[in-house]
Amino acid sequence: MNRRTVIACTALLALCIGVVAVGIAPAAEPAKKFTETITAKDGSKLSLDMVLIPGGTFTMGSPAEEADRAENEGPQRQVQVNPFYLCTTETTIELFLAYYQETGSAKKDFVESEATKKEEEAKTKVNAITGPTPVYGDMTMGYSKKHPAIGATWFNATTFCRWLSQKTGKKYRLPTEAEWEYAARAGSTKVFGVSDAADGLKDYAWFTDNGNMEPHPVGTKKPNAWGLYDMQGNVREWVEDFYSPTAYTLDPKANPAGPAEGKVHVARGGFYDSPAGELRPAARAFEEEWWRMNDPQIPKSKWWLPQIDSIGFRVACEIPAETK
Repeated sequence: MNRRTVIACTALLALCIGVVAVGIAPAAEPAKKFTETITAKDGSKLSLDMVLIPGGTFTMGSPAEEADRAENEGPQRQVQVNPFYLCTTETTIELFLAYYQETGSAKKDFVESEATKKEEEAKTKVNAITGPTPVYGDMTMGYSKKHPAIGATWFNATTFCRWLSQKTGKKYRLPTEAEWEYAARAGSTKVFGVSDAADGLKDYAWFTDNGNMEPHPVGTKKPNAWGLYDMQGNVREWVEDFYSPTAYTLDPKANPAGPAEGKVHVARGGFYDSPAGELRPAARAFEEEWWRMNDPQIPKSKWWLPQIDSIGFRVACEIPAETK
């Protein structure tokens, strides 16, 4: 092989190495937090703050000796959670109203004529989200726009996530039960996440000791170590999973998503009138029949839990593949 050939081969090899190096370059680090801003139908700008929840492994559930423990909190298991974003607060009435007013079906009972109906349908995009039917009563229940959105069923909350995904181009959803507990613990092994004693909850949560039997505007207490407000108390929060008392016996233990099917879904975190024991990160709640008792419709609405001001939700957002 002559000198010219050697030089050419060396250059080609260097070029190939460069291409490979570019091909395996590490993905960009995801931002530690970001603010999502959307434009409501009336032109107003609404925002929500999202914080990065770092991936990791934690012990899900509670030990047998923990006070106020329920059987459905075990057996304890080591669970791996991938990084994701979580909203720093519960979804507000203000943001939920934007969704309610924009998704179309909220107005369907007020269409006055067939001609008007056709005109409305012509304006609707093919991929438009079908939102909730008109609520029975006052959706706000008299609370301010900065209070958590209340009275929505799990189905309504997940439809809100679909709407938000369509508005932003990002993948919004409810957090899984494992993700929620991991975020509520925020790296702590203390009984209440923020403390080992119930007394330590008062600075972080609205519950029976200080809640005055009503929900409060979001973000008015201290956040946990990962910058999340009201993870405990104020209102319960829907999570993605179906409820099962034996869910923790299921595999996998990496990013578990709960049972494949079920009748009701899990709600986490306790609410404004919960005793301290229900605010432990391990504590689990789920939809009960009485939550729908004030709905006069037969069959009951798939959208609303009328006059139930103790259930809300917060949204999670998946990290784009290119930054994972």
